[in-house]
Amino acid sequence: AFCTSVAWGGCRVSRFVLVCPVPAALRVAMRESSLEAVRGDSVLLPCSFFTSSDFSRLNVIWTLAPFSSPGSPVQVIVYDHGQVIKNPSLIGRVDFTGLPFSADIMLNETRVSDGGIYRCMVNNPPDTADPGVGELLLSVLEPPSLPVCDWDGAIDVGGSVRLSCSVEEGVPIPEIRWEKVSPVEISLPVNMEGELSGSVQIVNVSSQTSGLYRCSATNVLGTENCYVNLAIYNTAPGGPSGVLPGVLLTLVMALVLLALLVIILWLHRTGQDGRSRRRRRRGDRKAEEEECYNEIRYTPSLMKRSFV
Repeated sequence: AFCTSVAWGGCRVSRFVLVCPVPAALRVAMRESSLEAVRGDSVLLPCSFFTSSDFSRLNVIWTLAPFSSPGSPVQVIVYDHGQVIKNPSLIGRVDFTGLPFSADIMLNETRVSDGGIYRCMVNNPPDTADPGVGELLLSVLEPPSLPVCDWDGAIDVGGSVRLSCSVEEGVPIPEIRWEKVSPVEISLPVNMEGELSGSVQIVNVSSQTSGLYRCSATNVLGTENCYVNLAIYNTAPGGPSGVLPGVLLTLVMALVLLALLVIILWLHRTGQDGRSRRRRRRGDRKAEEEECYNEIRYTPSLMKRSFV
């Protein structure tokens, strides 16, 4: 039936009934359910919505439930009546990219702490929100940091040595591996001591235990290594550790004997020189005496008797 309409509180009065328009339902759609980003990169978080009303009363709220505290969501960014409000800790790193036609946001210089569940909530009265909330999961990946290697224990033959390795950062959590790389490569069983550290216990060590050991921290973004150079000593009598002191003792004794020999030779030579000088002096005196005995002395009386 034909009816004439009269505006009345948003309703129309027809000839027979009172007809009121039903607000359209606003729908929110997330084009991605999960995303991954590498630490330091930028990532677009998409959020689309469909509405039949204008955007004069549009309201968009993004929140984050971090992996570290999923029960305590924080506000990321808000658009309300034409104004944008950002979390102070994210100023300069987050912004809307398509308002008012989409609620997408761009997150720059991503950090591991940015990972978690993001919720996009859209309201645009008089449209109702059914559903008016979309969710996506963001994971921020980072390569392993440089691991730290250490060891403790007894490095004497028969002792026990513990090799430890720990890493501070890495998403996904790095896999810790220990292996001996020199002189031969051998994989070693690792005892995990938490998600970011692992150790190897070596008992009854011997000279064959000596060598270079490597700890590797690996995830999908790469591998970092650290090393321990292990030297096992034999403290038994006559063992390898007694060789150096024995050599040193022999060397000292040889030096002492050499010094004594030098002194003896010097004293012997000094004595010979003294005797030679004394012999020369006695020889000189004897020669003088012989010369005196052989000298012919002429006196005047002798000469007279000779010519008589």
